[in-house]
Amino acid sequence: MLDLLQKVILAAFDILNGASVWLVISFILAGLMHNLVTTERLHRMLGNKKVSSLVKSTVSGMLLPICSCGVIPLGVGLYYSGAYLGPTLAFMTATPIINPAALLLAYVFLGPQIATIYLVTGFAVPMLIGLAGNALGGRELHAPGLEEPVELAGLESGHEPSLVQKLVCGLQWGFSDMGVPVSKYVCIGMLLAGLIITLVPASLIQMYLGSPGVISLAGIAVLGAIMYVCAVGHIPFIAALVASGAAPGLAITFLMTGAATNLPELISMYRMIGRRTVVIYAGVLILSSFLVGYLTNLYLLPCFVPFFDLTGTRNTVSLANSLIFSAPEPLRYLCSVMIISLGLYSLWPGVKKLLLKARVA
Repeated sequence: MLDLLQKVILAAFDILNGASVWLVISFILAGLMHNLVTTERLHRMLGNKKVSSLVKSTVSGMLLPICSCGVIPLGVGLYYSGAYLGPTLAFMTATPIINPAALLLAYVFLGPQIATIYLVTGFAVPMLIGLAGNALGGRELHAPGLEEPVELAGLESGHEPSLVQKLVCGLQWGFSDMGVPVSKYVCIGMLLAGLIITLVPASLIQMYLGSPGVISLAGIAVLGAIMYVCAVGHIPFIAALVASGAAPGLAITFLMTGAATNLPELISMYRMIGRRTVVIYAGVLILSSFLVGYLTNLYLLPCFVPFFDLTGTRNTVSLANSLIFSAPEPLRYLCSVMIISLGLYSLWPGVKKLLLKARVA
């Protein structure tokens, strides 16, 4: 039992190490966005159900190399700054699925056929999820209280803040109002993800990836949705599986659902935005990824031949690596400790109440 617990904690910390730097960067960006971008301007851009707003959110997300954990603060920050649910979900879907580095690696390792399907799907699925969010959002269509103008966090009403004040108060909002609750749910999700990785052997995933059947396709869609997968880091892994005989549709499905979401993100989304949002997001993502994989295997690439061309690979990989921010290990550990500390801090009010009750008793 202790051995299992140790493996789960180590696996969870390893996953957190891969996402913690982007989480901290996202807390900073979310805080600055919250105080530097006016509510009125954000309402004009993303506070509506227009298709153009979904396109803006999707395209901007496709250009950012941020993982599905790192996008949580940015997406939630957008939502609580005035963006409607549709644009928020489109941004939170597109950002981790695809970016310039992932696309370059996909064309090198997976070939132009799979990479083109990956590119088209990386745009179409976020748009579809955004449309579903706008149509089915209900009371979660926009954050409560945003019908009235929102004052800048940490500043008194009627006071014209300086740029420095905006920056300081934005960072305070990003790490306290946003960082504390998000870190709590991320830590919980990381532990659950570590448990899944420990209990589900890699050989089982490879077996499913190597089978073109509908049952394995559905299983991979669901499994990918709860696992933490980095779109950039997993492309060579998926390419190796495809080269060894895995169905191309299964590879795309796993990359789409695995990169777009995971347990920490779903738990954070559930607690920060609402249950309906999780159902829309996960439901549309799993179904659409399953459909893309099924159509790829049956109609788009029925006689697929694995692709791997060494010509120009080194230069392209070097270009892709130049677009990827690789944080030094000490920085990753520091950011992981920050996330864990913020998560533990969120538990302090409950611990304090228990201590007070114990004193009274």
